[in-house]
Amino acid sequence: MSWIILVLAGLFEIGWAIGLKYTEGFTKLWPTVGTVAAMAISVGLLGVAMRDLPVGTAYAIWVGIGAVGTVILGMVLMGDAASPGRLISLGLIIAGIIGLKLAS
Repeated sequence: MSWIILVLAGLFEIGWAIGLKYTEGFTKLWPTVGTVAAMAISVGLLGVAMRDLPVGTAYAIWVGIGAVGTVILGMVLMGDAASPGRLISLGLIIAGIIGLKLAS
């Protein structure tokens, strides 16, 4: 169950990272409210997951999920570059996440 909670925490991290763009420097009320809520939920779920998971593994996977998801959504929603170097780097992050899960 802790792994599922950790994945949910990572998904909320993606939400708040993308949400930051839509807050326009925290000048738009509802995007700001949603972003702050996603931040709180993400960190809260991370804390719950860390009850049973090693802190280094949980944190690294949380960050990895957030990073990969944010980069992908940046490419899809915001037109960020999808160069071969970026895609290879995403693959390496994913490989690291899988490696940490298998080693835990």
